[in-house]
Amino acid sequence: MSSGVTSHRIDRLVHLLVKNATVLVPGPKIASEIGVSRSTVWMWIEKLRALGVAIKGHPRGYQLQKLPDLLVPSLVHSEPLPSEIGNKIVHYFRVESTNTAAMELSAQEGPHGTVVITEEQTAGRGRMGRVWYSEKRSGIYVSVLLRPPLSPAAAPILTLLAGVAAQQAIQSVTELPVDIRWPNDLLVNGKKVCGMLTEMQAELDRLHKVVLGIGINVNHREMPEELRAIATSLAIEGGQSYSRIQVLAALLQELEHYYRLLLSEGNSAITRRWAAASSYAQGKRVRIKTQAGEFPATTTGLDSTGALKVRYDSGKEELLVAGEVTEIK
Repeated sequence: MSSGVTSHRIDRLVHLLVKNATVLVPGPKIASEIGVSRSTVWMWIEKLRALGVAIKGHPRGYQLQKLPDLLVPSLVHSEPLPSEIGNKIVHYFRVESTNTAAMELSAQEGPHGTVVITEEQTAGRGRMGRVWYSEKRSGIYVSVLLRPPLSPAAAPILTLLAGVAAQQAIQSVTELPVDIRWPNDLLVNGKKVCGMLTEMQAELDRLHKVVLGIGINVNHREMPEELRAIATSLAIEGGQSYSRIQVLAALLQELEHYYRLLLSEGNSAITRRWAAASSYAQGKRVRIKTQAGEFPATTTGLDSTGALKVRYDSGKEELLVAGEVTEIK
């Protein structure tokens, strides 16, 4: 269970325990229903316990002591989901990177809307070559495969779309105030709780596939010392744990809503909503970091492509399509 796509039989085991959470489920019944030996059931029960799932053992069987917050397909599908995004969910207990796994899946003709999710990443990736801290069973580490009928120029808009969708999802579940820092960082009280990495394969005039990688710090009780000044989690800020299943389901709902909005109304529908949701859109004093150096500037809005308009202190104006933006306090 440490690597590889989660077996549908393990998923059925979790679903069976959840469905019978108030009663003792005999080991032979579990083995019969999921089609494995009793010794395999015992082995999988032990591995689920190692992942933090509270399962009480009896001479006659097993009983859940607490509903698990695992992101296996059967539990995620117990929540309302959209019709396209999330229709197919590929789950891992442990994987290097969901973006890498989604890209590999797309090469095998994975369908539009496929969701790749894991309980833990061993080599999670962020923008600009950074590592994404992926604590086991605490966050949402998910990649969504899209096959949009758009040109490669739409890639920045898809990143902004994901930001707005994640912000709306987090706020709907937690009621925490979430800001968006261009192009893809979600902040609570000035600290990062969510980041995104968009990767694509395209020809000159057509996007073949886009993978939206989204990482959300949900139930981390503390961050590594080197990240505490700049990163946080929903649990730290809200003072309570949150259901990762509910956050994920809300995220998939919002992603489909805004994706359909983009296709029906165009870029402006996304840029308007992003600008309304972000304090960084207009009049924000920021420091711009690019390969050319670091420069103070003021934001002056979004271009229709999703580029950030900035006015440097020298008076020069520019459309920022790449780089790092931080607030000047």
